[in-house]
Amino acid sequence: MVDSRFHNVAGPFTLGQIVEMTGAELRHGGDLARPFRDVGTLEGGGPEDVAFLENRRYAASFRTSTAGACLVTPEFADQAPEGMAVLVTALPRRNYARLARLFHPQETAPAGVHPSAVVHPSATLGQGVAVGPGAVIGAAVVLGDGAWIEANAVIGDAVDIGGGTRIGTGVSVSHAVIGARCFIYPGARIGQPGFGFEMDASGPFLVPQLGRVIIEDDVEVGANTTIDRGSNADTVIGRGSMIDNLVQIGHNVVLGRGCIVVAQVGISGSTRLGDRVVVGGQVGIAGHLEIGGDVQIAAMSGVNRSLPGGAVYGGAPAIPVREWRRQIAALKRLGQGKSAPGSKNEG
Repeated sequence: MVDSRFHNVAGPFTLGQIVEMTGAELRHGGDLARPFRDVGTLEGGGPEDVAFLENRRYAASFRTSTAGACLVTPEFADQAPEGMAVLVTALPRRNYARLARLFHPQETAPAGVHPSAVVHPSATLGQGVAVGPGAVIGAAVVLGDGAWIEANAVIGDAVDIGGGTRIGTGVSVSHAVIGARCFIYPGARIGQPGFGFEMDASGPFLVPQLGRVIIEDDVEVGANTTIDRGSNADTVIGRGSMIDNLVQIGHNVVLGRGCIVVAQVGISGSTRLGDRVVVGGQVGIAGHLEIGGDVQIAAMSGVNRSLPGGAVYGGAPAIPVREWRRQIAALKRLGQGKSAPGSKNEG
């Protein structure tokens, strides 16, 4: 059961409303007027909860679940316990997410400016903007309709933030244009100078960082992530991208649309990622590279060369994932004192 102290609670909703919302096929348990009050897990859900099953490793839990309804793929539909409403769909997890949003709608901005906030007279605030305690809004800032600036966030001069975007507690933003419906989570740093310098006999000589950060619509940036502004061109985060906590994105980096970047990734300056690239946790990507669209990079990989699109890579240095797995298997055999298949020493 979701703790209502921390999350909004809506509903109840009938089984008929749930079927309409998800587009699922009701296979068993067909009382469309039956009420449901929450989403839940297979193990902990009760008669008024909706669970989901997508991974076959949880099939045993599904067969003994007490959840009142469950979103499942067709292969599991006939394994449901008695009394469960079975909702057959090709995408159980996605439809579960839709229901979770239905039962627990997102918070809405508490419109108005807190008395302790500091808003420069030249700033432009749209309708329904919320500015929290201790926040600072600089000169010539533009906040679109419904933007939400949480407590102690600092928005630097001339920053432009789109409608419906939420800037979390303690975030700092400068030299940036941020689109609509974004969420910048607490502690993120957007638009600070990139790490640019030249070396000579006297030591490092800083190069001015004269670009911006452009964050397109519907982007999420995780807590304590940093996105440096460009050195001469802009750093760009493509529409619909999802960036996890504790990510470092260097100056002039370009992410295409719909990219996913997991925690503790570092992307060095001037590297470009195509659309829908997925980067696993703790990956390091060197600078001035081209990563093609639809690439997937396994966690803890090191990327030191450009990668063609539409493939999966892993290892350090990153190589096609099948080749990487063969190398791992060969090293394991060597560690066990065995020769690789087909070698002269075999047998």
